[in-house]
Formats: sequence, structure tokens, C-alpha cells
Amino acid sequence: MTAPHPVRAAAEAAARQPRGLRRFTAPRPPAPETCELCGAPVPEDHRHLVDTDRRSLACACADCALLMDRPGAAGGRFRAVPDRRLTDPGHGFDDGLWDRLGIPVGVVFFFRNTALDRLVALYPSPAGATEHQLEPEGERAVLDATRLAGELAPDTEAVLVRRTDGHTECHLVPVDLAYELTGRMRTLWRGFDGGAEARAAVDGLFAEVRRTARTLGAPRP
Repeated sequence: MTAPHPVRAAAEAAARQPRGLRRFTAPRPPAPETCELCGAPVPEDHRHLVDTDRRSLACACADCALLMDRPGAAGGRFRAVPDRRLTDPGHGFDDGLWDRLGIPVGVVFFFRNTALDRLVALYPSPAGATEHQLEPEGERAVLDATRLAGELAPDTEAVLVRRTDGHTECHLVPVDLAYELTGRMRTLWRGFDGGAEARAAVDGLFAEVRRTARTLGAPRP
């Protein structure tokens, strides 16, 4: 049997990704991205909406994102992703909790899915964002481990946690940033553990989060 052409196979795989995630998981297309509500061109640093029906991200122009910031807009189907970033230096994600949760890698993010009415855990893998099933006691342990979990805006924000050499950091970030991380790792993943390039991408993203995040409980600047 003839092996599939590698370029064609990559293009077909990219086409199956939700449009809002393609810029994180595939080569940038020559045509500019457009708002998925009105069709207007959007800049590279455009905002995203969560499509709660499809459980996916959608690109949005500034006007449509502003419109979807209003409670109940579009019957609640689309929710604008905010840009809030918080960090919790007093979190309880110690080694014992990590082991009890059974997370197989060093990075995971959690968000509240309103359609499923539960906390969802996802981690990076060569296949992209992979769901880790949380038992009810595991969900309760996450909620107890950080006050950030109680701060989450449903569907649009995530608690992003990283464990490295006995040190663990915990941040609240926009959910599209968490998906960006998994997308970067998917494209850069090499070997069993991801490889140096993927680890460098993770280091860079977390450094940027630490630089921009406000400490939980600290006054706004």
C-alpha cells in the first residue's frame, strides 16, 4: 500500500481541527483569518469565542467579541474569552495530590464545562489536548487545592498547572491560551517526552504568564 504524501496528510489533519485552533496546530494559511460570526478579517492577535454547542473556539473580530461579552448574547451559545490572568502562590497542588489525580504528564489545565456540568481536565500530548477523566473526589480535590478554581468563568477560563522537579505553579488563564500551549506542543513534540523544543515552548509560555499574571488577592494595578 502506498504511504500517504506527508504534506497532503498534514493538510488534511489541519483541516479537521476547529478553525479557532488551527493557528496553534498548523502552518499559517496564506489568506487572513476571518471572524466566524460576521466574516470580517481579523488581526493575528484577535480574540476568541467559545462555541458552547460545538465545544470549540471561534475567531472573532473586536465588534463581535464585544457583543458576545454581554450576558445572554446569541442565546448564550457564544462566550467571549476574557484576558484575565491570576496566579496562586499558595495553591495545594503538591506531589501527593498530583499522584492521586493520576495525571501522566507535567502540565494540565482544568475548566468548567457548562454543557457537561463538571470540571474537565486536559493535558498536552502528541495528539493535542487529551482529556483526563476526573472522578468526583478528584474534582473536589482540585477545587480544594486552589481558590482559582472557584474564580473560573465557565467555559472561557482555565486553571493551568505545571509540575517540574518538585516545584508546581498554578495560574488562571484564558482558555484559548491553554489550548495554544497544547497546540504548540503537538506540533513540536518529539520522542517520548516531547523533546527540547517542546519544553522550551512551554518554558516561554509559562514565563509570559508569570510576567503578566496578577497574584490572587492582590489589588488591581
